Amino acid sequence: MKHIEKQDYTIGREDRVVINKHKPCLIWFTGLSGAGKSTIANLLEKELYKQGIHTYSLDGDNLRRGLNKDLTFSKEDRFENLRRTAEVAKLFVDAGLVVIAAFITPYNKIREEIKTIVGEDFYVEVYVNTPLEVCEERDVKGLYKKARAKEIKNFTGISAPFEVPNSPTIEIKTAYEKPEVAVNKVLQVIKGKL
Repeated sequence: MKHIEKQDYTIGREDRVVINKHKPCLIWFTGLSGAGKSTIANLLEKELYKQGIHTYSLDGDNLRRGLNKDLTFSKEDRFENLRRTAEVAKLFVDAGLVVIAAFITPYNKIREEIKTIVGEDFYVEVYVNTPLEVCEERDVKGLYKKARAKEIKNFTGISAPFEVPNSPTIEIKTAYEKPEVAVNKVLQVIKGKL
């Protein structure tokens, strides 16, 4: 961009790795609403905290209350919501943190863009693969019921598509795996990254 230059600082990511005593990464949970993304993400953060790992969680509902409150649920705004979130995650990764993000993230194109923004070496994609009928049974927030009644437009899985991830780092099937088992799977994969 014209008239904008990157500002470099004396302290960088590698310095933060030294002080934090671990490497940073972004663990991005994707899946349908009600799949169990936030549940697993929360348990994962608690476990990493116990291990002395510096973390920060980004949640779609929370960001839509502030940074992204100007966005709708149109396809274009969903992309922008996730792009902004990826940029925030990139800053936190640069700060040396393990970032945990739980977002539906319905399209492969945006998942690839997130990986590009943050950097492939720092990106761990967790596909929480839960059948639509199981998500609807859970329907903690009553969103599927509203989507079926056409009270919510562009609802992923009902009136908007969800593209199955091409090559997630980890796949979790919450219809068969307890959240604690899922957390252990994620911990095993990220152990070498930290």
